[in-house]
Amino acid sequence: MAKIRILNMMFYGFHGQYEYEREQGQKFYFDVEVTTKNDKVVESDDVADTINSSTIYSIVKDAVENKKFHLLQALGGHIGDKLIANNQIVAEVKVTIRKQYVPISGALDCVEIEVVRKAE
Repeated sequence: MAKIRILNMMFYGFHGQYEYEREQGQKFYFDVEVTTKNDKVVESDDVADTINSSTIYSIVKDAVENKKFHLLQALGGHIGDKLIANNQIVAEVKVTIRKQYVPISGALDCVEIEVVRKAE
């Protein structure tokens, strides 16, 4: 197997539990790790044997900018499912999402969630 990671992608989206979060929006930061079902690409050196990093980026961007979710876990699951559905070489996707501005009384850097999806 081979892994592809894209780290710290930033998108502006309208996600959150509260209506004001879904109306005003904010920046979200994403790490995505895609594991392939095999390491054929290592031997072939052929892009057809892997998932292109620009495809990963586009799927994340579309989900964040064109959908609204109450929970980041649901957003992460949606992204993972899309990546698996759009490429048969994908075995597993790990999506990490960070949100800096959260309705919590207290000092913190961000809230971070992680979702792992596996192909069947």
